[in-house]
Amino acid sequence: MYKLEEIGPCTYLLPKEGGMRVPGLIIASKELIEAVDIERPLEQVRNVAHLPGIVGYSIALPDIHWGYGFPIGGVAAMDIEEGVISPGGVGYDINCGVRLAVAPFKLRDLDAKQQKELLSEIFRIVPSGVGHGHRGGGVSDADYKKLLEQGASWSVHEGYGYPIDLERIESNGRIDGAEYDAVSNRARDRGRKQLGSIGSGNHFVEIGEIQKILLPEIAQVWGIEEGQLYIFVHSGSRGFGHQVCTDTLNTFVKQGFAEGLPDKQLVAAPIKSEEGRHYFAAMAAAANFAFNNRQQILHSIRGAFHSVLDIDPSHIRLIYDVCHNIAKFESYKVEGKEQTLCVHRKGATRAFGPGAKELAPIFQKTGQPVIVPGDMGRASYLMVGTGNELTWCSSCHGAGRAKSRIQSMKSWKGENPVEYMQKKGVTVMASSFRTIAEEMPDAYKDVELVVEATQEANIANIVARLRPHLVIKG
Repeated sequence: MYKLEEIGPCTYLLPKEGGMRVPGLIIASKELIEAVDIERPLEQVRNVAHLPGIVGYSIALPDIHWGYGFPIGGVAAMDIEEGVISPGGVGYDINCGVRLAVAPFKLRDLDAKQQKELLSEIFRIVPSGVGHGHRGGGVSDADYKKLLEQGASWSVHEGYGYPIDLERIESNGRIDGAEYDAVSNRARDRGRKQLGSIGSGNHFVEIGEIQKILLPEIAQVWGIEEGQLYIFVHSGSRGFGHQVCTDTLNTFVKQGFAEGLPDKQLVAAPIKSEEGRHYFAAMAAAANFAFNNRQQILHSIRGAFHSVLDIDPSHIRLIYDVCHNIAKFESYKVEGKEQTLCVHRKGATRAFGPGAKELAPIFQKTGQPVIVPGDMGRASYLMVGTGNELTWCSSCHGAGRAKSRIQSMKSWKGENPVEYMQKKGVTVMASSFRTIAEEMPDAYKDVELVVEATQEANIANIVARLRPHLVIKG
């Protein structure tokens, strides 16, 4: 067992040793640390601390679990002059993220028939499952270039949403520096027909009610209230981002960038090298693909509300959209001096506090919304960032897995998970039975513990508790 030193509320230090360039920092409660197999993720925290140019700490958040190279729920910031950029610190699903929207009425205003019709219509028009796409033949080369380099503003310009949506998306729905030519033909081909689709695994569309408001002043500013119907969209860059990651990992390993690292899955190139710049340009393109993907999914959902319930699409209001897997250039004070860092967040959410210049005026007053999906049987949370630079303004991104997909499948063998969820008051649809079994509530940590630890560590504060009712799984 690694020896962790408690240095604050729900904050532990993993001491620097061996080739570690910085200590590890673990944000978690004792209960969370003891509840799961923490050894492998902590080994990854230790490994990340070996990367050249890492600044501050190798960080793990309360939803930490084992991942590729970096732990999921991991954060690392790199000095842009001496540091590296690592595809494993972003992940295969580049800009996997989640957005929250609300309707102008309460969930209980819909009867069972309306709820069923709404869920069925969304399931019909929003593709889900492995490889499933949208858009027929896909976008033209000219439009593809625009959407990859312009981000979600391309979708809005094409009629998939409203200009105000862009103010409610992290980085206004665009990562600067994206280059169409940095992306392989294979990556472009994989993504071409997948805009507007959920994908597989833990990706989902969810409809529920805002069950409880805990910070009413902030909730009022954001325009949310108890009982209100909410919509989650959780998806990423689909096959496009996966291929970008695969292409880069292969290139980096061939170039010898894994040499001297404790785990070759951490393979990383200097940020200022040609290879590092090329990866960032391709990663940014994949991130912009993902912003467009979620924008078009929400557009389809707005259409379903209109066709089933005669709700004006513009009345389905976007609250916020956050990235979970990304590397971004951000400025922080390091030893008293302003410094630009490349912040890797893998299974982590940016959590800027009040006054952050990048935020829209409404969020500069309150701090950034932090969306924390739990599981489809218990709850999710809406939080607000405090701007804590100890974690480079980073928060948890969800509950975090407690069981592998294989373990979850085995535990539900011979059972009917759809009926089980129905008894819990949740209606689930999916492209396959397997997906539902893999994503059952017991596959995840208790999100209550995760958000409580996040709040105790002063990273983000709880604004509202959300309760799922209608779910589409990928």
